[in-house]
Amino acid sequence: MTPFLIYVAVFVVSFYLVTKLQGAGIRDYTSLKTVTFGDESAVRPNRIAGVISIATIFLIWGIFTGSVLVPKPLHAPAAFEGTAEFTYTAQTADGATDDALVRVVVHPREATVEKPEVPAGDGFAKNDAAVVAQWRTVLIPWDKNDETSRKEGTKIIAINGQPTGPGKTVDFDFGSVTLSDKGTPNFEPSRGLQMESLYLPAPETVWNRTVKIFKEGFRNFTIWEHLGFSLYRVVFGFILGAVVGIPLGYAMGLSNWFRGWFDPIVEFMRPVPPLALIPLVIIWAGIGEAGKIILLFLAALWIMAIAARSGVSGVNISKVHAAYSLGARKWQIMRHVIIPNSLPEIFTGARVAMGVCWGTVVAAELVAAEQGAGMMIMTASKFQNTDIVIMGIVLIGVIGFGIDMMMRWAERHLVPWKGKS
Repeated sequence: MTPFLIYVAVFVVSFYLVTKLQGAGIRDYTSLKTVTFGDESAVRPNRIAGVISIATIFLIWGIFTGSVLVPKPLHAPAAFEGTAEFTYTAQTADGATDDALVRVVVHPREATVEKPEVPAGDGFAKNDAAVVAQWRTVLIPWDKNDETSRKEGTKIIAINGQPTGPGKTVDFDFGSVTLSDKGTPNFEPSRGLQMESLYLPAPETVWNRTVKIFKEGFRNFTIWEHLGFSLYRVVFGFILGAVVGIPLGYAMGLSNWFRGWFDPIVEFMRPVPPLALIPLVIIWAGIGEAGKIILLFLAALWIMAIAARSGVSGVNISKVHAAYSLGARKWQIMRHVIIPNSLPEIFTGARVAMGVCWGTVVAAELVAAEQGAGMMIMTASKFQNTDIVIMGIVLIGVIGFGIDMMMRWAERHLVPWKGKS
């Protein structure tokens, strides 16, 4: 919740600062009275807002991972590291009590630390020592070296003078101690607000691993080969889906018979997620390349068919009547009216289909593949290499964003009449 609140706070502050600074220079009455609300073509992304948003995400990432890229005063409270001490009060069956010291050394997860030495003490309750890694817990075998044990009716009745019992917790600045159901102290160091590197490594850790994999590769393949395999599968499957789906969509948009024949099939398959088809595709085509291509073909097919059908159905009928009045024939209307006016919808569907294919290929590679971005992420997760997992996710997102940008560029140049009557 804390990172979310920081993000919201930065958004609010940035919004007011940027809008005030940008609006301060507008004095022209004509520009002030321009109405853009509800006009999608008049809305353009604010580049400053985009830069601040990305910078804020990286800042929050660094704050809650203790990154060296972020000044230490901005770091979130880290997990406790050092020596923690507390005392417990043991009571024998006949009511005698004695205090003993417990000294615990909390160390980073990757470090190896020896158990500290503590004097035994003079009473029947002897002092204890233990070591534990950050974000972990440790049970203290308190009666192992005592003169009396739980079998003889001895039990812990207080921690640092605070009465306690099975299931109860005593909190400290450095952590907490909870008595188990059998009366054994379970020490948990304070976790702070920073994320453990196992779950979220710092940005520089991910960057260093990325550089290393770009140089050395991953599982006998370079990173470019892994990404290339994924891109090849996506492009090939998308092209097959478009080649079949667009003509099918045109036929459904122009013919009652084709619409009635294929509409139940398309509308039935449209809400079925491609991932649900993976088991069936594996049964049909195995786990090789053919199965992955078929899955991506099916992922793109229905989207492209619906986009083409929607494009044809959305053509302004007045344009068709105008073409007929000028003596145009059916193939001329198809060539000069229907196809140009349906292309914007088809491009929109193509962008959606490409995004779905890109997400589907990664999931398909998670199931069975020797190369690809999805295989890389799955293999890394098995060995808890979170930095590689995050690297793969970032690369997948960057490539997907790049594909969408290229398709937007192609749409602007190939369909410049989009949004114009």
